[in-house]
Amino acid sequence: MPGSDTALLSSIVAQVEELTKRITDLAETYGSTPDSAIASEMFAAERALVSARRALERAARFLEN
Repeated sequence: MPGSDTALLSSIVAQVEELTKRITDLAETYGSTPDSAIASEMFAAERALVSARRALERAARFLEN
């Protein structure tokens, strides 16, 4: 089971990375507009996803040990 869980976590990490990139790209389009509050919130979401990715990567390392 740990091997399949590791694979599942790896897949989730990849999805989180893709979402992070998409959010960053979108946030950057709002960064220099009057809607900069939108960009600010999206960058906050980006930071949360980066934190989530790191936690998932740590969990995967625990499964490997």
